[in-house]
Amino acid sequence: MALHTSEIKIKVGLDENRIPEKLSWSAPDGGVNNAASKAVLLSVWDHNAQEALRIDLWTKDMPLDEMKLFFYQTLTAMTDTFERATGDEKMSATMRDFCDYFAEKLELKKD
Repeated sequence: MALHTSEIKIKVGLDENRIPEKLSWSAPDGGVNNAASKAVLLSVWDHNAQEALRIDLWTKDMPLDEMKLFFYQTLTAMTDTFERATGDEKMSATMRDFCDYFAEKLELKKD
């Protein structure tokens, strides 16, 4: 039994066509209360089905350049998490090479 629980909430404001217009999130234990966002990528592991379940949301006014940067930063963070979770330094290095390639092709990194 858990000694403590923590809650993270994501609120999605939809337009008449059910397209996200506004996103906000709260994580009281982290000091976040109703903070605005333009995009959310959430993955949850379903142990029984042995598959990742996803919720990918972004507002219709999310700028394309910010979306590209968001993906780059997410891929980089996932690489760091993969290395911490598995200890696989070789694959993590390969993933970092891909992240560098991704940033280069999208011209995200300043020289």
